[in-house]
Amino acid sequence: MSRNAVAIASSVLFVALAALLVVIPVPYVAWRPGQTYDVLGSTDSGPVIEVTGLTTYEPTGRLLMTTVSATRVDSALSLPEAVFVYLAEDSDAMPRDVIYPPGKSSSQVQSEAVEMMDKSRGNATVAALRAAGVAVTELPRVDGVVLGGPSDGLLEPGDLIVAVDDVAMESVEDVAARIETHAAGDLIVFTVLRDGQEQTVSVTSSASNEDATRPVVGISLDTGFQYAPTVSFGIDQNVTGPSAGLVLALGVYDRITETDLLRGRTIAGTGEIDPTGRVIKIGGIREKIAGAERDGAEVFLVPEDNCADVGDRDDSPMLVSIGTLKDAIAAIQLINEGNTEEVPTCG
Repeated sequence: MSRNAVAIASSVLFVALAALLVVIPVPYVAWRPGQTYDVLGSTDSGPVIEVTGLTTYEPTGRLLMTTVSATRVDSALSLPEAVFVYLAEDSDAMPRDVIYPPGKSSSQVQSEAVEMMDKSRGNATVAALRAAGVAVTELPRVDGVVLGGPSDGLLEPGDLIVAVDDVAMESVEDVAARIETHAAGDLIVFTVLRDGQEQTVSVTSSASNEDATRPVVGISLDTGFQYAPTVSFGIDQNVTGPSAGLVLALGVYDRITETDLLRGRTIAGTGEIDPTGRVIKIGGIREKIAGAERDGAEVFLVPEDNCADVGDRDDSPMLVSIGTLKDAIAAIQLINEGNTEEVPTCG
């Protein structure tokens, strides 16, 4: 083969390999700074956070919910794209299996993310009401109903169980213990709150598959909450996951308390929250801080367990370490008073 032929063949092979690098997907997902959403603002449909049943106040300032822009579950990343994202500042190339567990369809991933967002809203509401001194009662809640089981079509996920057989229930354990007093085949009467209305539901128990003497009604239980106000969130349906909890809780708190918490400042943050107000570590912290800085945040509230993940940054925005909702409220109040040296920060 002549030198020209070798050169041509090599060039063709190089072009083919380069094309393959661009076309063949790699098992990574790009994480970049996403949009921010002011939860104290309004949409065409009204306030992002709307509370009825309580006196509300109009806050000043902006409270930014931060997000990560991620490669969609049904999209692919090429090797050059993955390398570019990995090397770029404030972005990451994450292993695909970590973000999107194998074996799950796009609809399953989306459904689970929406469910996490719904739970986040509920937890944020309970934590904010408690922080503001509004009464919240814990009640056992129907978490799931077995398809084709005794309760199918009778009890519904979300039902709060007030009583069983006219005996008041206060916990999941109370419900389980009351069911255990019956024999398989007995009629068990549940008094539930559904959409705020009390209803009586009668369920005929069946025998457990593991123990024929033990009655079951085909439900799973968790702890639910009863409170008088109604809180609704007008958030873009494409925003999912649990990490908005802290910011949503602060937004509800600021709406229902007379003190103007932000005093005109732009504050951003992130963090999953539980009903007690505990703030939980999340992913994508560097991307979220970058998005908040881009959109003018002066302060960023960081879950304390995420402080080790923020890396080396300048002083803008101020990174405040937060363990609970009350920590966040106290830190913002200290900043308002000018006592920034008392504010716990990352680093």
